[in-house]
Amino acid sequence: MELISKIRRIPVDEFTTPTPFTVSANTSMEEVSRVMKDHGIRHVPVISGNVPVGIISDRDLKVLGKFPSWSTFIAEDVMSTNPYTVSPETNIDEVAYYMSENKIGSALVQDEAGSIVGIFTATDALNALVEVIRGEA
Repeated sequence: MELISKIRRIPVDEFTTPTPFTVSANTSMEEVSRVMKDHGIRHVPVISGNVPVGIISDRDLKVLGKFPSWSTFIAEDVMSTNPYTVSPETNIDEVAYYMSENKIGSALVQDEAGSIVGIFTATDALNALVEVIRGEA
């Protein structure tokens, strides 16, 4: 029980990747692909101003790659709209549970103004679990 209680008190921002790379809605998919490859990331938020309007995953790129004209698409054509967003203080168990239940790979972490301050991925959730089990968190 102590382990479960400890996990429930961890805010998501403790395991969030800060300041993720982002793209705008009119970014070409060639550029989106390049950003993801160059930085070794699997999720890229799509923003309008500083506010998230969508997200593109590496799975989206794989599906898109099956189309001969994939490079003519822009981020807005491919992104999943209404990305899952949370505040930095949201408990990690709540975020991980939502992601698992809805089969999504990431949550965007937003400040009070709505700007993205980080991204929490399934990999981050696994890292948190390992640290808690080992007594490092």
